[in-house]
Amino acid sequence: MTALETAPEETAPGAPAAIDAEYRALLALAQMLRDYPSPETPVEALQHVADLARELTDARYAALAVTDEHDRTEGFVTSGLTRDELRGLRTPPQAHGPLGSLRGDGRPVRISNLEQDPHAFGFPPRHPQMKTLMGVPVWASKQVRGSLYVTDKHGADPFEDEDEAILSVLALHAARVIEERWY
Repeated sequence: MTALETAPEETAPGAPAAIDAEYRALLALAQMLRDYPSPETPVEALQHVADLARELTDARYAALAVTDEHDRTEGFVTSGLTRDELRGLRTPPQAHGPLGSLRGDGRPVRISNLEQDPHAFGFPPRHPQMKTLMGVPVWASKQVRGSLYVTDKHGADPFEDEDEAILSVLALHAARVIEERWY
């Protein structure tokens, strides 16, 4: 069974969609921790989180950035990019545009059309084309110390509240990894 699938007895009957989404994210995290109980590095642990984010939100891409106390990206993992796309990214996105606002005010961001959004700028050269974006802050030690975001939900559907709930749960786990193993 993949993280996207849940057995009928594993869902909470009559639960609001966001709670059900949080429950699915927690189940997926529990499965991940069973399958990979002790990743060797914090980057490996964060990679698992990015992979889960992409899978659970049915997104084309996911990324998790870790920032220093000056909001500079010091760690970056992606999910869904090809080797050629990764090679094309010489530097990870910095705190500009939508990610800058997310890191600046600590509130989730959801953009339905990046091409038309005035805040969508600052992507590095040769960055893959994306249409939609949803991201949540990663709070560690009472500061925004990164972001977890997904882009381009399959089927061109917009990201929804349930997707945000999933990312929020995964961001809490990423924060713990950052607090305990990064700094």
